[in-house]
Amino acid sequence: MSAGPSAVFFDVGNTLLYPHPSVAEVCREILAQAGHTHDLSAIEPLMPLVDAYYEDRYRADDTFWTSEEETSSVWVGMYSLLCRRLGITEDAEVIARRVYDAFGDASRWRAFPDVAPAFERLAARGVRVGVISNWDSRLPRLLDGVGLGGLIDVVVTSAEVRLHKPDPRIFELACRRLGVAPEESAHVGDHYYADVIGAQIAGLAPVLLDRRGVCLPEGVEAISTLDELEWMLWPAT
Repeated sequence: MSAGPSAVFFDVGNTLLYPHPSVAEVCREILAQAGHTHDLSAIEPLMPLVDAYYEDRYRADDTFWTSEEETSSVWVGMYSLLCRRLGITEDAEVIARRVYDAFGDASRWRAFPDVAPAFERLAARGVRVGVISNWDSRLPRLLDGVGLGGLIDVVVTSAEVRLHKPDPRIFELACRRLGVAPEESAHVGDHYYADVIGAQIAGLAPVLLDRRGVCLPEGVEAISTLDELEWMLWPAT
């Protein structure tokens, strides 16, 4: 791939999109609609616990991403935990389901400001753009809703194809759908295990995107914004 890739695939969460205005604020709104009024000062300190619930479930068995039902059950479990920690028990799962449903609405998401310009620069180079994401089947509609759909050539979600990152088969499938070879492609994502290792195994050039300045494994190079993508993929230009 000395001349650079002919296709670049992207992860979605923390790579292309972020929750709007925040996960905690969406939870606060839905709790209030259900008659449970809590300030953000009560909800935000519980978000690390919610994140830890997800990470524990992901480490234990990440195949839940290959099933629409299993995926939704994990997210309902996360927000049910939040409700219980706020003292809500009887309708915890009902509220949690409403939070999950809310994040199927494009109004609850925003694209990072560097995304559309990066896609446009890739298109100007003649490079095709794809998405490979551990996500449910609502993702194409979300991408359309935030204004990115017309800039993306293919979207592959784990729930749709019943494969999940880092399984190399989901990367290979995405390449076939786009008509490119893995060795002619790159993949950009924020998760070392799912995105970097998965892409490497499948033969794509991995690019780690570290928007939050997390502690990376020794020797791992990352970009902090998609404005740096060309520098990584076409270092001589």
